[in-house]
Amino acid sequence: MVSLDESKILKKVPRHVLMEAYGVGVAREEERAGTFFHVDQSTLYSSVNELFKGKIELMDIREALQRYEWLSDYMWNAIQKSSDFFTKKVAEDLSGGYFLRILPGAEVLFPLQSCLMITQEGMEQRIHNIIIAEENSKAHLITSCLQHSAVRKATHIGVTEVYVKRGAYLNSTMVHQWGDETVVRPRSASIIEEDGTFVSNYICLRPVMDVQMYPVAYCRGKGSKVIFNSILYGHRGSFIDAGSKAVLDGSESRAEMISRAVTREGSKIIVRGSIEGNGRECRGHLECKGLILDDESFIQSIPELIARSKSVEITHEAAIGRISEKEILYLMTRKLSKEQATSLIVRGFMDASIMGLPEALTAEISRIIEIATKS
Repeated sequence: MVSLDESKILKKVPRHVLMEAYGVGVAREEERAGTFFHVDQSTLYSSVNELFKGKIELMDIREALQRYEWLSDYMWNAIQKSSDFFTKKVAEDLSGGYFLRILPGAEVLFPLQSCLMITQEGMEQRIHNIIIAEENSKAHLITSCLQHSAVRKATHIGVTEVYVKRGAYLNSTMVHQWGDETVVRPRSASIIEEDGTFVSNYICLRPVMDVQMYPVAYCRGKGSKVIFNSILYGHRGSFIDAGSKAVLDGSESRAEMISRAVTREGSKIIVRGSIEGNGRECRGHLECKGLILDDESFIQSIPELIARSKSVEITHEAAIGRISEKEILYLMTRKLSKEQATSLIVRGFMDASIMGLPEALTAEISRIIEIATKS
């Protein structure tokens, strides 16, 4: 377990913020290539590990726009300001956000981390992030979005634009920990060039009033690839409408979507997935598996497969059901209670290994899942 007393960021970020952030994957700066903290309406802290200076840039988005004139060409390029009511809100009144650039050819061995937190009751936070993975770079990013436990009600609107250049690899994991009276509206899009790979992982484990998200990836280059993974745990009346879309324009481009959803305590989850095959010899696969744990809950899977070339191959697989009574009974013979057996099966179902993370990060995500499913 990380000792926050040893972390350098204690000097910059209030301890009560750090203690909450630790539960969603935040670690000591020494264990991360870069660290970014945005709380409420302002950036509290941004730094790059000495080991990776000259390989990455990480700063507040407003500072980056002032520093780099060329960045305006990326701002609102993957996503249009007028896309919907929420993107318009961010365009009109920006709270902040981060700019992350992995420089050409850089291999960032440590993960980067960003934390976006709400600590004020009733706040509407409006974020715009831009990520650029330059040619032949490689990096992992963990973004933790949460509200302080003392906050009952809030709104988070987050716009994220991702640009993966030729031959680059970016694995981005977003962990959401909101409250059961909070509305969350992420809006994100990525553009992937030739032989680039973007892995987008989404984890939502705590009760939340209403989440609606539908990230889009445009695979424009030959051999470009996108992977969407999601682990959704709905409880205490949560409503989660989470999906993803891949547009395969580049020849031999690829898309994979894997979702794991669990509903209990009257929660509702809708899992959407769309793969649009336009390029020659493009391939896609969509997989959704769900567990429903009581009669008050609800899961719906909505797949959409579109092909515009005879060389396109896209497949879909879905399964929704209950936990096998045989599995529960077997575990009960191993001296587990029914509740303990159910919790163990659920944790195994929400397997973090599907996300393609380094071993240490997989262990961190598994720890977060274990804490959530025991609550």
